[in-house]
Amino acid sequence: MAKTPEEEHPIKAVGWAARDSSGVLSPFKFSRRATGEKDVRFKVLYCGICHSDLHMVKNEWGTSIYPLVPGHEIVGEVTEVGSGVKKVKVGDKVGVGCVVGACHSCENCNNDLEVYCPKMILSYGACYYDGTVTYGGYSDTMVADERYILRFPENMPLDAATPLLCAGITVYSPLKYYGLAEPGKHIGVVGLGGLGHVGVKFAKAFGAKVTVISASSSKKDEALEHLGADSFLLSSNQEQLEASLGTFDGILDTVSAVHSILPLIGLLKSHGKLITLGAPEKPLELPVFPLLTGRKMVAGSATGGMKEIQEMIDFAAEHNITADIEVIPIDYVNKAMERLAKGDVRYRFVIDIGNSLASSN
Repeated sequence: MAKTPEEEHPIKAVGWAARDSSGVLSPFKFSRRATGEKDVRFKVLYCGICHSDLHMVKNEWGTSIYPLVPGHEIVGEVTEVGSGVKKVKVGDKVGVGCVVGACHSCENCNNDLEVYCPKMILSYGACYYDGTVTYGGYSDTMVADERYILRFPENMPLDAATPLLCAGITVYSPLKYYGLAEPGKHIGVVGLGGLGHVGVKFAKAFGAKVTVISASSSKKDEALEHLGADSFLLSSNQEQLEASLGTFDGILDTVSAVHSILPLIGLLKSHGKLITLGAPEKPLELPVFPLLTGRKMVAGSATGGMKEIQEMIDFAAEHNITADIEVIPIDYVNKAMERLAKGDVRYRFVIDIGNSLASSN
């Protein structure tokens, strides 16, 4: 007879889970594995709400396993370490991002790119090595192999640093990989949401000229005055689009809704790169001819390997980069999901797990 989530492992845990594709979350009792030799256990203090969480609780990508405890921007304080752990100690501030496992023997793993491993294991809604389902950070406690543990410097505010574990690395990694993290490059950021606003901050820290591209003129003051973008381009204004044709070295497209990428390709210089970071539910139309005539590239990027995520956190700490957040209690999470679906957040919800979720212990 199959064990219940509460009986699978020896360590009791509580969280909030979705039970079906309605996406409604409610309190949920489950369990975590005992701390292994290479494991780090930590008390969860904060967990960010990513747009992926919204897709997953509603099974919009068709891969959800219920009950589903979301959350892959998980930050807290170490409470126990295995006998073989060398990276962190009890009391350290740490985090876990989108991935908690991989094969550790393929080319990607050997190059510190665990996120691209064909056997990569997601932090929630995936099958772990032992056959049990992974549960995410909308919970009181977390355990992970030390390979997947990130360290936070003492000077970083943990709540505002939490979204860097997904949103931060999702923009940092492509800027670095595609050669756009250089002074003087002209970078466009499409969409000023959870990803876009930290994209502006990282690109500026790399010394780029940054233009926010948005369909909403209401984002202009925010982009220029608060986030420090150099210019603003209203994508619905044909005159502005035409004046900017062929002027961008690279564009980060963070939009998760179905949209046309043809105008964005037109904005690129020859050899320019359009990097898609959002994950629309339906395929986008790819116009090939403008790619040929300008030797332009449309590419994608996930998050990053563990080594690069740590590098990103350290870079963010050095340049005082954090996310703009709205901190919420756990019992507000369903309302937060509704607001996120409407784009009504500036710019990332972070759940105050430590002060609002009653601990299983």
